[in-house]
Amino acid sequence: MHRRWLPLLLALAAVTAAAASVSSQAPAKSRPAAHSTPAWTPPLAADGHPDLQGVWLNNSATPLERPKALEGRATITDEEVAELRRRADRLFKGTNADFAGGDAVFLAALGNIERFTSTTSTGSTNEMIDREFDNRTSLIVDPPDGRIPPVTAAAQERRAAIDAAHRRAEGPEDFTLVERCLTYGMPRVSGTNTGAGPLGYYQIVQTPGHVVLFLEAIHEARIVSLDGRPHLPATVRLWQGDSRGRWEGSTLVVDTTNFSAHNNFMGSSERLHLVERLTRVAPDRLDYAVTIDDPDTWTKPWTVVIRLRPSSQQLYEYACHEGNLEIVRGMFAAARARER
Repeated sequence: MHRRWLPLLLALAAVTAAAASVSSQAPAKSRPAAHSTPAWTPPLAADGHPDLQGVWLNNSATPLERPKALEGRATITDEEVAELRRRADRLFKGTNADFAGGDAVFLAALGNIERFTSTTSTGSTNEMIDREFDNRTSLIVDPPDGRIPPVTAAAQERRAAIDAAHRRAEGPEDFTLVERCLTYGMPRVSGTNTGAGPLGYYQIVQTPGHVVLFLEAIHEARIVSLDGRPHLPATVRLWQGDSRGRWEGSTLVVDTTNFSAHNNFMGSSERLHLVERLTRVAPDRLDYAVTIDDPDTWTKPWTVVIRLRPSSQQLYEYACHEGNLEIVRGMFAAARARER
């Protein structure tokens, strides 16, 4: 079984420019959402720290970056959220629209298009999970403009080299680890691999000395030690990096370094450094914040916050690599066709 959906933003580039009434409403015309929640104490595990265990789902429709049509607006009103939900229901519920992964659901609703189609889709709406709209206009909370910082000149050169490898594609090594279904890498924050259809499930297993973060896609388990041991030597490089955890009050902080140069998270280098924070803020919500720092790729660090919801679902094997033969053959065929 092979399930993989690559970014659909190219198919929707024109959508944001055509954003209808949602983008044109001035914030002053409608009351912004204001939610106050009483103090809540998370349940504790046997070691006295907050219990983060269970299966969690990221089904947020909020785009990674703030659309140009909502520039300058960190939030939208409750009325605008309701309108986006109505538009998304019209587009994707009970229809034969193409599969919409990543940011595509939000952008399609924002643009109020008649029908969603995508030349890169590999499925239909039957494979989509229900997406949750909220008042945020981007998962990125820093920088304040909700946009990924500019890339460095070195990153541009790396991306050009990757594109060149794709064009010649003489062997599997010329494709990325994602395309070969070996690993989707981390962190899972972009529309290419987070919340894109049935790929938004996570499972957390917790002991006094370790936490295991299990990801549905590629069924990868990341074991995080909590005993204060130092990071591995700089010469040891891993696809998922080397993770070390600690508790700061009610928040689990995970520091990850030592990434392989082949990790290639959004074009990142082996200098990628992540600081993840997992905090239970309500009975039905766990906030996952990750700060992404790679001076060889972006001009400054940036931070994403994803709201995870508890789920009663069970995670099953995601056998992507085992069923990927025909896809790889197709990519080789495309490279040979370009040569001709």
